[in-house]
Order: sequence, then structure tokens, then C-alpha cells
Amino acid sequence: TLIAFLTEHQGRILFAAESTGRRETLLGLLREHQIHPTICDDWQTFLTSTEQHCITVAPIDNGLSLDDPDLQVIAESQLFGQQVLQRRRRQTSQRDNENIFKSLAELTVGSPVVHEEYGVGRYLGLQVLSAAGAETEFLSLEYADQDKLYVPVSSLHLISRYTGVSPEAAPLHKLGSGQWEKAKRKAQERVRDVAAELLNIYAKREARQGFAYPIDESNYRAFASEFPFEETPDQLNAIEHVIKDMADRKPMDHLVCGDVGFGKTEVAMRAAFVAVMAGKQVAVLTPTTLLTQQHLQTFQDRFANWPVRVDSLSRFRSKKEQNAVIDGLAEGKIDIVIGTHKLIQNDIKYQSLGLVIIDEEHRFGVRQKDAFKALRSEVDILTLTATPIPRTLNMSMAGMRDLSIIATPPAKRLAIKTFVSQWNNHLMIEAVTRELKRGGQVFFVHNEVDNIQKQVNRLEEILPDAKIRYAHGQMRERELEQVMSDFYHQRFNILVCTTIIETGIDIPNANTIIINRADRFGLAQLYQLRGRVGRSHHRAYAYLITPERKAMTDDARKRLEAIESIETLGTGFTLATHDLEIRGAGELLGDEQSGQMQEIGYAMYSELLERAVNSLKQGKELDIDPNSHLSEVELHIPALIPEDYLPDVHERLIIYKRIANTKEAEERKELQVEMIDRFGLLPEQTKNLFSLAELRSTAMALGISKIDFGQRGGYILFNDNPQIDTGAIIELIQTKPHTYKLDGHHKLKINYQADTASKRIDFIKQLISQVLVKQAA
Repeated sequence: TLIAFLTEHQGRILFAAESTGRRETLLGLLREHQIHPTICDDWQTFLTSTEQHCITVAPIDNGLSLDDPDLQVIAESQLFGQQVLQRRRRQTSQRDNENIFKSLAELTVGSPVVHEEYGVGRYLGLQVLSAAGAETEFLSLEYADQDKLYVPVSSLHLISRYTGVSPEAAPLHKLGSGQWEKAKRKAQERVRDVAAELLNIYAKREARQGFAYPIDESNYRAFASEFPFEETPDQLNAIEHVIKDMADRKPMDHLVCGDVGFGKTEVAMRAAFVAVMAGKQVAVLTPTTLLTQQHLQTFQDRFANWPVRVDSLSRFRSKKEQNAVIDGLAEGKIDIVIGTHKLIQNDIKYQSLGLVIIDEEHRFGVRQKDAFKALRSEVDILTLTATPIPRTLNMSMAGMRDLSIIATPPAKRLAIKTFVSQWNNHLMIEAVTRELKRGGQVFFVHNEVDNIQKQVNRLEEILPDAKIRYAHGQMRERELEQVMSDFYHQRFNILVCTTIIETGIDIPNANTIIINRADRFGLAQLYQLRGRVGRSHHRAYAYLITPERKAMTDDARKRLEAIESIETLGTGFTLATHDLEIRGAGELLGDEQSGQMQEIGYAMYSELLERAVNSLKQGKELDIDPNSHLSEVELHIPALIPEDYLPDVHERLIIYKRIANTKEAEERKELQVEMIDRFGLLPEQTKNLFSLAELRSTAMALGISKIDFGQRGGYILFNDNPQIDTGAIIELIQTKPHTYKLDGHHKLKINYQADTASKRIDFIKQLISQVLVKQAA
């Protein structure tokens, strides 16, 4: 359509791209169709120019047509049919979530990493070396006996961060010893069994007929429009995935992982709305009665304008009230019920239960989790969590459960400042006084009921002006409810409490938390407790009070270091990877918390498992040799991100890894756009890096194991079952015998001079596209 318009239209045209990166992409696209617009800085430059076709950066949604003078402005959104930046943000977010375990985002010098061919080594940094006259940046790794391995940045897809045990306990393999092959072989044997068991679970799920929820678009849009905040891209993504899963006939088992206060509850309420509108009942399971009360209020407010009855079942209700709710569920009079694990006991009967929402699954016991497993065969399950436990994470990453991650913080949300310190009266006075002076409130977590009154007395001595009360789970229901209500309504300003506040209690005015004996809490617990503050636009503070360092266990110190180091928002999922490192990765299906994964690392184990599952799904032999899918491309050209283009070594490493991990042309294009927007136009060496990534991706798909092509020629090496046209290769050798020669069954030798990088890249691209995949044309 655009080409036809340009052919007919004689006036001047200005193309408007959303950013510099998009401008370069659009330029490339237009040049492919022999359209060569001139770059203009702005509208004024275009008006004074005489060029017929120009291009500029202007983030506009609609174009413009003028008769006098005859000018046309074509916006990028008109060409691509939707807002490009929004789509990019969502795609990037999704890709980042998928690659989170292979990410090198937290890699520091000395960190253990896994190389697929050589095993676990230590990362020593980036180093520029000259190989065959071309400068390339290498990742320097150290193995046992101080052996060094240099990995070119174009091969970073072979490197992943080691996750399995703590970095200090990570194995260090010896190069050339066979130790890594042995470890890999053992893991492969385990992977075969796990893959078969996984597929058995898949098959059972596929065979079962769930309920496909009909979506009434007009009602759903009306309900969604009542949400008082703007959804973040991740939140929208999670909602779309969950609603799509509910519309499918396969029973849903979806995990939504998102930081405290990042909008998981709204995802749950949208799902509940769809279920109720389809005539099904919804059960919301919470780990505590306090959270039940909070959710009840939230759901009742959100569904106030709809004919939906929301009720709760907890020990806060009288026996008579509880019986009324139980009868209401059996008769179908209650649409949404919120409560603790009592909701899934055998004596509770539902008229038509369709959806179970589980909040913070890790807080439930083994017996309750077994009950959840039984439910999965009957109803749709939606699990919400901030910090998934290792096994839950394993199941999601292995594809047994669908996973959505909400990592984007709400607007104006600030990260929580965290301090680890021993008890100090002056610190307590300063922390509390600062919060109270700005009109805020303070949580003081003291997890010992026996001496909680003693702790209150101690605080009253050093803070005589503060109003202090306490709360714990052994109090009478009405008394506990009253204390929490008084704190919410700011009738006192310091609440000394046990971990009953751990899940879901939302007091926006409380922005300082002090956790006594923080060394006794688990990582997920600390993260949840800390998440009770920082839920408004005020800066929040968390103080973790510990005994002296030598009195704590090694694991306790690691937990505290992990939570103190996290300064950014949306890191609950990353924190769960720390938990994997501290506690061990956990078997997927067995009872062990740590297994075969430790020797080869979690990322490598997951990749082996994914390959095994895919092979079995396609009815192929178990192809889980980690080297069978690799392709190496060496054109002896400078391929790196120059230091003067991107000086930050850490950022450079992350970008290298992202380029190496790209699989689709669209991914590479979007990454180029992002880099141009962030750092400027790409240098030639970086363009070469993208070309090598593109060639490697094509080579992998065709079953080419290696391309080595330099100034005077080179060779192409095929694996045992290449996806190429052998007839085309024979024809090539016969028609150009001086240029091409077959060396054995797997090697095509090339005798051709190409003295520049562009000539080599173009030659190989042309050879692959026109000859090696000739049968596909």
C-alpha cells in the first residue's frame, strides 16, 4: 500500500519515527524497497528542504495531509498498525522473564558461571584480544588449577549464571579432565526420568476437559474500567495470559509472581469476575485470617457495582455466621468466598466451584498443598506470590505451570531502604522519631509471644511520646481485629507484633518497619515483612536487627546480605533465585530440596530438561546432548561493542549476552532499536556482532555446526543430519569447482577472497540463502 501511494503521490513526504532506533529500522526497511529518504532534524528542517522524501524522529500517532503546499506526514504507527513502543515494552518484559535464569545481570568478578562445553568456572572479566588481525572482546574464565578459557562475546549464548548452591560451594571443573562430561551424563540420566514424568502429567492435563469460560467483552471492559489505577505493562500482560488460559478448555494452573503491592490482586479480581459472570463460584485461599479480612474488604469494594455476593469464612466469624456461609456456598447464593484452608476441607460443599485463587502458597503446609494438587484435576487454579519457593519456581520454569511475572512498579513507587544493624537505642529512637514526625506509623516485629509485653515496655522507656500496642495470633479474634482496626485508623503509631502481619496487611501510612532478630527469618519471610511498608509514594525504611555477626549462621548472613543488597523495585523473582542458591534448587517432582542440579547448575539443568521434553513431545529420540544444537561462526572480523560507545563493563556484558541469546530476526531488530535509543548509532564493529548472531541463528536451524571464513576463504561444517539441499551443493561444486570442494561427508571448503567484513558477511548470507536452503524457495 505504501509503495503504491509513493508511486502515485508527487508531493513531498516526511516519515515520522517514534525514536532514533525506530528511525534506523524504518530507514532500513524503506531502503530495501529502493526508497531513500533524507534524515531531517525537525519539522522546520523538512520545510526548508527540497528533498522529496525525508525522515525524522517525532513520537506522533497520526499523520498529516496538506494540499498547499503539497506535504504528507506519515507516522510510524500508521505503517505498523499499533503503538510500537508499548508493544516493545511488553515483548522486552516477556523475554527478560523467560531468560531470567540465564541472565548475567548480577555477575561480578569471581562469580561462578557455566559454559555448556567446559563446565563451571569463575568469571574474571571482559578482555579485548586480537585474533587473526581482528579485535574481539572475550569473556575471561578461570577453571581448576588456574587454567584460563577465553570465550568470544559472540558465543555468550553458551554461558549462564551458575545457580544451585551458594557461589562459594559451586564446583570448579578441570579443563580436559572429563569431569564435566561425567557430571553432565549423570544429569542427563536424571533428566530423562523427569522429562518422562513431566510428559505424563502433561498428558493427563491435556486429556482432562476443563471449563472454557465465555468472555462477555462489554461487561468485562466495564469492570476493567472501574480499576482506579493505570495498569503497568507487566500487569496487563499477566491479566491477558490468565484470561486467555481461562477461555481454554484445558484446566488452568497459572502462577503470577509479582512484588508486594505491584497489582497481583487486580489480576485475581479480573479472573474472579470472568468466573462469576460464567455462573461459577470462586474460592480465594489466604494463609491468615487477617489477610482474609483485608481481601474481603478489597473484593467487596471492587465488586460493589455488580450483582456479585462476596463473603468470608474464618475464625473471625461466629459459628452461626460460618454455617450461613457454608449453606450459601452449597446453594450457590455466594459467588466469591474468601478464607483460610478451611475452604477446601471435605465438609465444605460448593454448588459450582470453578476457580480457586491461592495467595502466597508457600505459607501453607504440606497437607494443604496436597489438597491443592487434588484440586488441580477439577478446577482452574490461580496462584499469587511475591517470592515463589524453589519447587514452585522449578515447576513453572519447566512448563508444568504457566508463569506470569509482574516486575514493573506502580508509578511514583520508591524502593525500600534497608539497613542491617545490631540493637542500638539511638538508632531505634532516630528511626521511629523520623517516621512519627512525618505523620507515619511503625511496625516493630518481635516474633516471641511469651515476652512481647516486655518488648513493649522496653520501647516505651526509650520512646515515651509514642503510643504503642501489640498484636499476635494467640489473642482473641475480636481483640486482634480491634487492634488492627485501631492501627489502620491511626489511633496509635507503633504496632509491636509477630509475623501475623507477614502477608497482605495493607497500612499505607506505615512506612518504617523494624524486624527484631531478623537472622531467625527465612528469605521469603523477610521479603514479605519488609513489603508491609513502602506501599505509598513515601520513602520507606526497613531495619533488620541482628546479634553480632559471629553469633549468626552462614545461611542467615547470606539471607541478610541478599535482602540488603536489593535496592531496586520488582525484585521478588530475583530474590527467589537467591533462595535457590542458599537452599538448593529443589527436585521438580521428588521430595528432596536439592538434587542433581547442583553439579551442573539450575540454568543448565532447565535447558537439558526443556530439550528432553521437546524431543519426547515430537516423538524423537531423546536429544539432550547439550552440544548437539550449537553453531559456531567465525568470520575473523572485528565484532564487539567499543568501550568508547558503551564504557560500563557490566552493561556491556549484559548487552553481549542479550545479543547472543536472540533467536528471531525481530528480536535482534528490537535490540538494535533499544541500543540506538540508549547509546547512539551502532558502530561498524557492533553491526558485525549482530550479523554474526544472525548467521549463527540461521546455521543452527540448518544443522551447520561451524562456519569459518576469512580473507582467503574457509569452510562450512555440517552436523550428521543437516536441513539443507544436498543436490544444490553438488550442483554448486560442479559449476564452480575452483571455488567449492567437498572434504569428506560433512565439510564444504571455500576458496574465495573477501578482504572486508561486509564482503564476508554478504558472501556467506548469499551462499546460505540462495544455495543451502534452495529447496525451501
